[in-house]
Amino acid sequence: MDALLKTPLYSLYKDSGAKIVDFARWALPIQFEGILQEHHMVREAAGLFDVSHMGEIEVKGKDALPYLNYIMTNGISRLKINQVLYTVMVNEQGGTLDDVMIYHFNNNHYWIIANASNRIKDFNWMLKHADGFEVEINDISDNAAQLALQGPNAAKILKAAAGEESEQIRFFRFKESVDVNGTSCLISRTGYTGEDGFELYCKPEDAASLWEYLLEVGKKYGLKPAGLGCRDTLRFEACLHLYGNELSEDISPLEAGLGWLVKFDKDEFIGKPALEEQAKPGPKRKLIGFELLGKGIPRGDYKVQKDGNAIGYVTTGYMAPTLKKSLGLALVDSTCSEIGENIDVMIRGKAVKAVIIETPFYSKNYKK
Repeated sequence: MDALLKTPLYSLYKDSGAKIVDFARWALPIQFEGILQEHHMVREAAGLFDVSHMGEIEVKGKDALPYLNYIMTNGISRLKINQVLYTVMVNEQGGTLDDVMIYHFNNNHYWIIANASNRIKDFNWMLKHADGFEVEINDISDNAAQLALQGPNAAKILKAAAGEESEQIRFFRFKESVDVNGTSCLISRTGYTGEDGFELYCKPEDAASLWEYLLEVGKKYGLKPAGLGCRDTLRFEACLHLYGNELSEDISPLEAGLGWLVKFDKDEFIGKPALEEQAKPGPKRKLIGFELLGKGIPRGDYKVQKDGNAIGYVTTGYMAPTLKKSLGLALVDSTCSEIGENIDVMIRGKAVKAVIIETPFYSKNYKK
């Protein structure tokens, strides 16, 4: 673990007995008490995640708005001050470079929250395509720590920790300079679990005391630390995409079912011609959800067949802890993607029957 990157909380969760793994070159906890226990804890009460490995890229300058409109597929112009927007950034061929959150401070100032594995790639891509725009682009990831407070009790815990000011933060909005026990935080309300939740950004040197304070305040509400293992099972049940699984440079947002993030009615943006060409007949591949009818658990990269012919592969699969069903997401030929259609998933060389079902598997409990 010595060669891996570490967040400001590494010593705390290492001392707590957390199981540490290599995730995108970071030493991070996959679990504390256990993935299943932590999954149910977040669904029923609340969990606290260390997500300080995420990338933060700042864009400033008088051309910040037109620049972001050019490199992102979603309509940045529609963002209001203190609003957060989910979008993707694609290459010229329409493949997904990353899915990101954009924080709008004003038309001259934005944050892009990038996936840890894509932080350097995103930053270099953004610099490369900044010619002709009067913008300043800075990777500020090392100047910020990020904690994610998720679960049905998250709002109660945050109110107890930060006061009534936290109640003003609506879904996909953020508020700066919120005092949490003497720590100044930027707090947003988005999440990646299917539950109500908040992200708290602070200085790295304040992260440990903030972590401990939130756990202490949240104790009576069932709050405990949670690891990356349950973060994945939680987002999977809610059918939220994971880069490298449901999204990649070989998968377009249209194929991944994120066409609503692509605003063809706005001015030119990188990848627009390729995505328009794909959209005319419709993408040849489609992301679907399925339930396994036979025994087994689908895993990522397992092959999917129809009538003995290969039609795609599993992107993510689990025995869903909340739903107690063997479920999966798969990228398949669009001609074999209808709800109710039967398919086969190849598990250890055996074709196991499955049926395509509606997504998301779990109804999201966001407070809008």
